[in-house]
Amino acid sequence: MSGPSKKKKKTPKEKDEGKTGGLTRKNQMIVGGVIALVALIVIVVFILPNPVVAAKGDNVSVYYTLMLEDGTLFDSNINGTPLAFTVGSAGIIPGFSNAIVGMKVNQEKTVDIPSDQAYGPYRSDRIHVVNRTGILANQTFTVGEYYTIHSSVDNTNSMIRVLNVTPTTVTVDENSPLAGQNLTFMVQLVSLKKGAGGNGAGTTVWPVPTSTI
Repeated sequence: MSGPSKKKKKTPKEKDEGKTGGLTRKNQMIVGGVIALVALIVIVVFILPNPVVAAKGDNVSVYYTLMLEDGTLFDSNINGTPLAFTVGSAGIIPGFSNAIVGMKVNQEKTVDIPSDQAYGPYRSDRIHVVNRTGILANQTFTVGEYYTIHSSVDNTNSMIRVLNVTPTTVTVDENSPLAGQNLTFMVQLVSLKKGAGGNGAGTTVWPVPTSTI
């Protein structure tokens, strides 16, 4: 009957080689994990479809609420018809267009727009005293009311506010009602159509009570 076999002791060299092999396998697992992580990132960033976001030239429609710096509600189209425009067009104030860039459909955001990105400063040189001649002679004016003036020369409309009325003159203010105002918009992107749009014309003035001359 043979006795129990003796376990052969490993030499120091064999022990080192065993440790080296273990470390190598561990390193291989780490490297493999890193490669898998990088591959996942590449798939997410470059292969999976990126969300479509608004850019200049896109046609969009939005819901908005416009408030003045003191918190006064100035205008809103919530529960109404969305405002449709081309991002970056001349018909929309720069700060509003810039706020839309990068937004996804149904995304909402609140953005503060300084006056220099809105309707600019209030300018005293846009106040004029006009003689009441021609079509203005028999026109009834109310101080403080806004009027839309149509120019037959270039077929454009402009908005004025009446500051003073005399039998022979009327003093009008051509500044936008939002000139010099820092604005806050709460906006939701409703629809987005990619592609270059038109440049628009003029400057959008948010609705105020007006009469037409």
